[in-house]
Amino acid sequence: MLAQFIAGQMQDITILETRIKKLEQETAPNIQATRRLAGNIEAIETFMNLMDDLDHQGGTPKLGAHQAQKVIRHGVERLSPDGGHRLTAYYPPLSGVGLAMSRGEFGCVIGHSGCGKTTVLNILAGLDEPSEGTVIVDGQSIEGTSLDRAVIFQSHALLPWRTVLGNVAYAVTSKWRNWDRARVKAHAQTFIDLVGLTGSEHKRPSELSGGMKQRVGIARALSITPKIMLMDEPFSALDALTRGTLQDEVRRICLETGQTAFMITHDVDEAIYLADKIFLMTNGPGAVLAEVVENPLPKDRGRIDLHRHPYYYALRNHIVDFLVSRSKTFATENPAHDPRHVPIVRPGLGEPAIVAPRPIDSSPAQAVAR
Repeated sequence: MLAQFIAGQMQDITILETRIKKLEQETAPNIQATRRLAGNIEAIETFMNLMDDLDHQGGTPKLGAHQAQKVIRHGVERLSPDGGHRLTAYYPPLSGVGLAMSRGEFGCVIGHSGCGKTTVLNILAGLDEPSEGTVIVDGQSIEGTSLDRAVIFQSHALLPWRTVLGNVAYAVTSKWRNWDRARVKAHAQTFIDLVGLTGSEHKRPSELSGGMKQRVGIARALSITPKIMLMDEPFSALDALTRGTLQDEVRRICLETGQTAFMITHDVDEAIYLADKIFLMTNGPGAVLAEVVENPLPKDRGRIDLHRHPYYYALRNHIVDFLVSRSKTFATENPAHDPRHVPIVRPGLGEPAIVAPRPIDSSPAQAVAR
């Protein structure tokens, strides 16, 4: 009897051990994901602290070895498909880009994946350094990141433990450290109202839809009154209706405030609707800025009757033709192309004009990248 009892207990223990192992296998991915999340949160906090230091030091923040290791390990190494670090340039996708924007203009850059669109935006933001040339904002060459340039990413990049008001207020206090709490709250509330989130101030990101999260990102960017707002496909992850609504909101805000904006997009219709200038890039690697298309449609254009404008199809067909065919053969068909003297094209208004770089004027010029 005792032997049978012991044998039964041993069998129960074996079954229990099997179940425990199975449970460990099932929960292991969640444990790993939790550890990665904790590491990412740590990296975000490190980065935000560096941004705080930036405002104090008036320049590019200096990373200690421990800080750099944390940011690289958690925030950078998984961005490179070959397992390397994004901080190392393996193969430059760009061979030359020269573009200029005036204050209050909305610019969109379009090109196939891998042509260097995000590289251009990162250089404008100060996140990457150009191998040669300069970026000039308001007549001054820029180095490193600055609160004069706000970035809106594809993902909302909100702090999950902060409310809508807390996320926007964090950006406000990063720029104006001497403001009291009431002034910070009032300023943040102005931009929350501007993007249509009145009443959602105390909700956390987990309680918001994708469109609402992106609105918070836009409010946060605008709240620091940047000279340039940089957007990396900010609407690409949204459904069509939400995307259209946010496009309308961004266009309205830029027109009302005179905000200068530079956006990456793959959507031709989005570029036509939003942009004053559309920058067309050839295929990478070794991509160049091929043309600057000036939008001939009126500034006060509306979405509903956009396609009825006599220049609409000339503009759209020109861009689509470039993306489908001319971008692939541009290098061989234009061997003498100089990216510093890019054709300015006005579809429907005449032949392209080759325009040399204009002298930099610190008064009207908002941004020049060479």
